Amino acid sequence: MTFYLRHYWKDERLSFPSTTNKSMTFDHRLIKKIWVPDIFFVHSKRSFIHDTTVENIMLRVYPDGNILFSLRVTVSAMCFMDFSRFPLDRQNCSLELESYAYNDEDLMLYWKHGNKSLNTEEHISLSQFFIEEFSASSGLAFYSSTGWYNRLFINFVLRRHIFFFVLQIYFPAMLMVLLSWVSFWIDRRAVPARVSLGITTVLTMSTIATSVSASMPQVSYVKAVDVYLWVSSTFVFLSVIEYAAVNYLTTVEEWKRFKKRGQISGMYNMKAVQAMAFDGCYHDSDMDQTSFSLHSEEDSMRGKCTGSPGTDSSQIKRRKSLGGHVGRIILENNHVIDTYSRILFPIVYIIFNIFYWGIYV
Repeated sequence: MTFYLRHYWKDERLSFPSTTNKSMTFDHRLIKKIWVPDIFFVHSKRSFIHDTTVENIMLRVYPDGNILFSLRVTVSAMCFMDFSRFPLDRQNCSLELESYAYNDEDLMLYWKHGNKSLNTEEHISLSQFFIEEFSASSGLAFYSSTGWYNRLFINFVLRRHIFFFVLQIYFPAMLMVLLSWVSFWIDRRAVPARVSLGITTVLTMSTIATSVSASMPQVSYVKAVDVYLWVSSTFVFLSVIEYAAVNYLTTVEEWKRFKKRGQISGMYNMKAVQAMAFDGCYHDSDMDQTSFSLHSEEDSMRGKCTGSPGTDSSQIKRRKSLGGHVGRIILENNHVIDTYSRILFPIVYIIFNIFYWGIYV
């Protein structure tokens, strides 16, 4: 913080007769020859008086002994912040002034015009915060070895800019959660598509969380952004677990169906299920009701995927049949868990967002 610090006091030893009642102004060279308050900044990490081109100090003495002592100072001070609501937080910071040598029996400090003692002619804009208000106050500080001291406070209420974090954290996390739900609308037999989608969203959420933790304040308690990222990561992870359950139950279901029909041997049955799951070809469990030999089963599956010139008319009829029953095919090729997940996951996530933004904002 860079500001002008102005001291006012009266020293009758510096009074002088004047017929025009005009003050006398001096520079920094007179400061070492008279008494001035020994004000310092509590919790200051670094401070200095500007000295370009000379020390920025001004002393003005009035005929009745009143004195104005002004200097231009830059101070870097600590602020004890609470990041439990980060980045939706407000911080109360203060710059504290106190005499180093003189206690309250020797020197009284107070704001000359109360809150009006603090003023700025410019709009203060910070990269991370809005300055909602600043005010002046005073109090006492006690030291066991030296006693009570007057202390002045400049209090700031800072509210953090949220738009940057919405673009960099909240929106990408929300997008990954929505993307993970696309898996519920993909055919349950399309293993490569659903697995790759789930792994991609999980790794992306992990990358977002890692980059955020590396750039955020390192504190030992949970921040608001941590809650959002953890819950979003949980939703992405559960979408992967959901497909693991769907895939397992589908395999068990088809195994029991094929075993009951007794069409082919158990060993070939499992290979057929795996082949159909990985080759991406559509197959209906209600088809092939009669028993076929191993050779004819392979030809049938090959015909479904590649087709042949001799079966053009049958393929056209089949395409028309599929086109007329798209809704039935979609319903039959999705497990009941997928159907419920399409509704349950968005509802729970929306409820979480309502509670999250309602509590923290």
